Order: sequence, then C-alpha cells, then structure tokens
Amino acid sequence: MAAAYATLVSALNIINNLHHHPRPPISLSIQQVESLTQKIHFLLEFVEGYNPHRGYSKEADPLESRIADAAYATEHAIESHILDQFTNNRENMSYDGLYEALEKVIEDMAYIEEEAKQVQGRVGVVQHQLLPDSSTSSEIPQQSIMVGADDVKRQMMDKLISGDGLQIIPIVGMGGSGKTTLARNIYEERLIKKHFYICAWATISQEYTIREIFGALLRQLNIAVDDNLTEQEFGEILYRYLYHRRYLIIMDDMWSIDAWDRVRNYFPNNKKIGSRIVVTTRLSDLASKLPNSDSLGMELLDEAVSWELLSKTVFGEKGCPLELEEIGKKIGKSCKGLPLSIVVVGGLLAKSKHEREFWEEIGENLNATVNLEDDEHCLKILYMSYKQLPIHLKPCFLYMSVFPEDEEISMSELIRYWVAEGFVKAVSGKSLEEIAKEYLKDLIGRNLVLRSTRDWGKKWYQIHDLLRDLCLREAEKERFYNSASDNAVISVLPPMSQARCLRWNVGRKLSPPDMSLLRIVKTTRFQWNLVGHMHQLVNSRLLQIGSYGTRDGNFPCSIWRFWNLQTLIVYTHNEVTAPTDFWYMPHIRHVKFDFGLRLPDPPNDQDDIVLGNLQSLGRVSDFKCSEQVVQKIPNIKELVFMNGGKYSDDEMYCLSNLDFLTKLESLICNSSGKCVINFPHSLKRLNLCSKDYCWEDILDKVGVLPHLQKLTLDHGRFNKRKWETTEGQFRSLKFFTLTYCRNLEIWKIESSHFPCLERLHLIGVMKLREIPLEFAEIPTLREITVSNCSDSVVVSAKRISEEHEGYYGEGALRVRVRLGKWNRYRAGLEGLDSPNPMFVIEGYY
Repeated sequence: MAAAYATLVSALNIINNLHHHPRPPISLSIQQVESLTQKIHFLLEFVEGYNPHRGYSKEADPLESRIADAAYATEHAIESHILDQFTNNRENMSYDGLYEALEKVIEDMAYIEEEAKQVQGRVGVVQHQLLPDSSTSSEIPQQSIMVGADDVKRQMMDKLISGDGLQIIPIVGMGGSGKTTLARNIYEERLIKKHFYICAWATISQEYTIREIFGALLRQLNIAVDDNLTEQEFGEILYRYLYHRRYLIIMDDMWSIDAWDRVRNYFPNNKKIGSRIVVTTRLSDLASKLPNSDSLGMELLDEAVSWELLSKTVFGEKGCPLELEEIGKKIGKSCKGLPLSIVVVGGLLAKSKHEREFWEEIGENLNATVNLEDDEHCLKILYMSYKQLPIHLKPCFLYMSVFPEDEEISMSELIRYWVAEGFVKAVSGKSLEEIAKEYLKDLIGRNLVLRSTRDWGKKWYQIHDLLRDLCLREAEKERFYNSASDNAVISVLPPMSQARCLRWNVGRKLSPPDMSLLRIVKTTRFQWNLVGHMHQLVNSRLLQIGSYGTRDGNFPCSIWRFWNLQTLIVYTHNEVTAPTDFWYMPHIRHVKFDFGLRLPDPPNDQDDIVLGNLQSLGRVSDFKCSEQVVQKIPNIKELVFMNGGKYSDDEMYCLSNLDFLTKLESLICNSSGKCVINFPHSLKRLNLCSKDYCWEDILDKVGVLPHLQKLTLDHGRFNKRKWETTEGQFRSLKFFTLTYCRNLEIWKIESSHFPCLERLHLIGVMKLREIPLEFAEIPTLREITVSNCSDSVVVSAKRISEEHEGYYGEGALRVRVRLGKWNRYRAGLEGLDSPNPMFVIEGYY
C-alpha cells in the first residue's frame, strides 16, 4: 500500500497548498475540492489499516493499484493545467478541461470507495498510529549491539595490535552476518583509537570510483582537496599523509580484487610501524587474493546467542518477560543465526506491543521460511518486517533505495526529499520536517536504516545492501518508482513514462527528459539548456542547481513564480538579487545561495502574507532584520547572512531584532561594522565572524544562552587581551572553536564553566600563552585541536592530555596539533612528537 498511501497524501498536499496560496496559479471548483478532499481522506483512512495479505507476493494488490492511479490522476490533472497556464498552451488551457478531468477522477474514486467499504465490511481494517508510540520506542543504541562474537573480536584485536609491517585483514561472511558490525565495533574501541595515529573508513560499493574512495578517506582526515584533481593526485595526497604514521583503514564491502589493485600502491608499508587495512567482503576467493592477508571468517550464531542478541535488541538490559521468553527463543532460532535478520525482527518487536499473541504470529510466519535457502530465507524475514511497518513509513523506507548502493545521505537532504515528494502527512502543531525526523527515528529504531560512519558535522544514513534489494523488489512490484541509471532520472509513483525526480551527476551527458512533472531537480551545472526548460518546472518542489556562468546578478528566469516550490539551493559565481515576488512564495521552506542572495524589502501593502513555512535561509547579503522582516519569517530555524561594510549602524541592519526570531536554532553571521546583536534563547548553534567584534561584549550575551551547543568565534578581538569566564556560563556547550583571535593572551576558566564540552578547537590564536589546565578536569572532553598556535599552547595541550588521562584513563582525550612553519625552529617543542596516538602532531602548514 506504499504507493497508494504516498500518492493520496501527495494529492491532498497539492489541493491544500493551492487553497492556502495567496496568488494561486489556477482556481478549483469549491464543490470538486470538497468532494476530492472527502474521498481522499476516506481512502487514506482505509489504506492506513488495510492489509490484503500476510504472505509474500510478487504481484501488487489490484485495489491498491486502482487507488494509486486515481490519486495520481488528481495530481496530474491539476499540475498539467497549471503547466498549461504558464506555458500558454491554449489547446489544453480551458477551465472546462480541468473540470471534466477532475469529475472523472471523482467518479472513479466513488467506485473505489464503494469497493473499499465492502472490503471493510468483510475483513475490517486496523488503524495505525501516524507517529511512533513512545511507550514502545527502542532507546537501544543502534550500532552498539554485538553478541556472540567475543572470540572473533579478540582475534581481530590481536591481529590489529600485534606485529610489524602493513597487514591486510579480510573479514569474510555472507550478507547480513555481522562483518560491518564487527568492524565498526573495533573501529570505535578506545584501545584502537589510542594505538593508531590515523583511523579512517571507506565503503566500497559494486559501482565504486577510486576518486570517491580517496575523497571519503581524505575528508575524514580533515584534508581539503580540489574535486577537480585526478585519481592519481588524490592517491598521492593520501600517501604523503599516511607515510611514517601508523594507520588503520577499513574498506567495507569490497566486491572485486580490481578495487584493491587500484588503491594498494597509495597505502605506504611503513614497515616497522604496524599499519593495518581491514577489508570486509562476502567473497572468500577475493580474500585469498589479497597480499599479506590473514582472513577471519564470520560464523552464524547458535540458538543461545541468537536469543541473547534478539533479547538485547528488543529489551536492552531490562530482560525479556518470562511469558515471552519461550516464543522469543523460537523466533531467534527461526532467524537461522543471521545477525541482520535477528536485529531487524528485533526492531519490529521492539516497536510493537509486547503481547504473546503478536509474538506467536511473528513466530508462525518465520517458521514458514525455515526450509528456504539462506538468501531467500533472509529476504522473507526482511519482507515480513517491511509488511509490518505502519503505512506512513513504507514510502520513506522504499525511497531509500532510490540512492545508489552504499551511498550515504545526510539527514537534512533525506528529509527534504521526503517532504518534496509529498510522502509526509501533515499533523497539527508540527512542521513536516519534524514529522519526517520522527519517521526517520522510527526506521532507525527498527534497524531498517543505519547511521553511517561518516561524521563531518552532519548526520548521515544508509541502508544495508540486502534491505536495499528488498526495497528494489517492492518498489518494482508496487510501481513505486523507476530509475534510468545512465542519467539518474527517477520516476516516483505511476505512470513510469513521466519523470518526477532528476538527480544528475556532473560529467554525464544528459538528454532532457519530459520535465513537465518534475518535482525534484538536483544538478550542479547547466551542461544542457536547463534554463530553456525552466518554464516547464513550475510544479517543482525542490531545485538544487548550479547557475555558473550567470553573471548579471539576476537569476536566469522567474523562479519565484514556482507556486509550490519548497527548497531552492543555487550555486553561483556571483551575488543574486531576488525580486519582490520572493515574499509571495508561501510554501518555500529552505533557501540557500552559496555566493549570496540580496533580499528586497517586503511589500508594504501585503501585511497578511507571511512565509510561515520558511525554516532555513542563507546566504543573505546585507540582511536587514527589520520588524517587518521578522514578522514575515516567524518560524525560521537556520539563518546565514553576511553584512558588508557599507553600513555600520544598527539602524540599517536592525540586528537587535534577532531575538524576536524565537524559533531560531542556528545562526551564522559574517559581519563588518559594530552592530548591536541580540540573540534568541532558542539558539543551539552560533557562528560569528568579524574583525570588528569585541568578544567581551558578545560573550556576556552568548554565555547565558541555555541551549547553545556549538559556538564558533572567528577573528574579532579581546580589548583587554584577557578572557575570564564566570559561573553559570556555557552550560550546554559541546563544541567550541576560536579562530584567528590574534590578541588574546590570557584565558582563565573553571572546569565547571564548560560542564558538557566535548571538542575544543583553537586555530591561529597565536598570542595565547596557554590553554587553561582546568580543561583537563572536564570529564566529557574528547578532543582538542590546536592549529598554528604558539609553542606554549602546544605544550599546555600536551599537559592537559596527560592530566586528563590521569583523571579519566587512557584514550579518553585525543589531542591533534598542526604547526605553523615557524614552529619547527622553536626549541620549546623538543620531545613532544613522541609515539602517542592520543597526542598527534600532524605536520606543518
């Protein structure tokens, strides 16, 4: 029912968005709107509880297909008529044509409604909740559960730590046997972090590119590289960085020896240091071909261990109630020792009510699959968990397979896609993004979506290959989407002849598809005449495009007329000026211009028009936070602006009004001048950059913000050359970065002033005499990065590392140092570059 549900929700969203638009592109008959809305609501309630069969079927349910087709016909009729309005297609432009098309849809829905009522009378329906039930939510950390592999883990630890020279360690096992879980657990071990100077992770898909592998490794090592470099240049940078350092590289899910042959020469041997490369693979013959390798096989779990893993997945350390233990052990046995099957079934049970009747039903379904071959058995188990998903989660889960194998996608981008596709059903009092985050959290709790190893300041997610295979099968069966892989054109929901999503990688030649129903366009360059086709995109909801080559300061078309646009991300070489029509885009949610967007003043005669859905806005040039602007963007959560030096008075910028943005969570401000800034208490992230700021004045306001977790101060100064924090400040701060503050000499704190601090980064703070030793007493501190600072700061960082280890044990705090060229001649650093992976001097600028 995923396709039917998703199309119904999407159609309802289109009707509602037209109704709430201040200047709708077309008008609909009130009677037709009421009739359509009533029938869509009824069919939504029906599909939310309808379950035509429990067993696996390769055919879609006919009733579901008819519902999806009727809902799609509603969307198609409305959006096609809107397109005709903007393209002046006189042949199809009549109001009568739209009226007749919708009358046909209403008639079809009436027949379907009668059939649905008959089905309800025969079998009934079960209503599902649209949001997770907190009483059954699993709070178990997703990546932490690993049982029955203690011996294997000990063997791996010995292989990693013992011996000299570069060694290759393959972990071999069938899909879902726990190879990646084992590698991840070892990768996160404190002892491993302490032993190796460098740890990095790369996932190797079947359709890999060497540039992607090297790029992923370099980004984890905080090495900025030009994307235009060749494969060899990428590899040479990596080689130089790894040379003479003990490193651990995880190469996850390798499918061919060719991948290894193409990267092997860029991993230096470092003969006496003891570097390691761990390769996970399903192919035992591939493992045997790796040089200097000592492979380790993943065995399937026995009955006792299977039950232990299942119990921990469902109940954590609380333990299973006695009345469920017997049936629980049978369920664990039916998973045939495959960890992926166990944790997915465990995720299903964790999210369900813990009742014996339901568990017995799950057990019966599993028993029917015991005699199947391993791959088919695993697929059936995963399919059962998919079928048990609440209907609102199914489209979101199936959509994960739109992305290439092993691709990692950020949470913010994934949620924007779900919202743009129209999968997310509105709930009173919550934004669509908040609802989508709860959907994602629910899928994670069910172990259907995995948190990626990538950590670059964002949350990244992916799905297991076997789950992706399941999604592909179900998507094809339900006609949920189709993909043209040569140019990444994706058609979500029927009919397959119409593209709905265009994700295009730079460098591929692209023949323009039929763009009339495109909702999502993601490209980085105009390598074909996209501008010439923009008039077809008036129904688009997400545009992420590059307009390099446009240099006149205006966007190349009237994008602001796109009546249902939600997300606009544009990469340019120049600042862009928006027309006044920007303030007439009621459905816009996210706007980002990388070079700069200059906003006009809101129209004075339209006080009733508010961009109530706008949540993120950046990068705005010379942002004027007047009372009128604040009233237009009341729900903004993320704001990035850059104010130049033309105006330095508060009257022009009005930044004292920022505290009226009571939902603002992230603020990035690059400003010249001496404006008075007031900060809302809702802030969680703050990045301030200005050579004119006096940080004493700013920090008095910033320090008391109750929810602030990330703070970056760039340039600026301390007039007294001294910073002394006071009790009660920075109570929630986790990440603090101070850069290029060139006159700070003395810094005094108490450890209680930063009770939650995890990371401290100091860059170019060259006159600071030392980092306060009190940082060593902060139990949460995990990382200090010092870059281009004085010798005495480096020495104090070393001392903090030693003191912290005395308080909280080895491996708790990692200190990384990058020196300026002038540091290498200073006698004060002699003896610091000792072989201690928890205190690493990475080199010179």
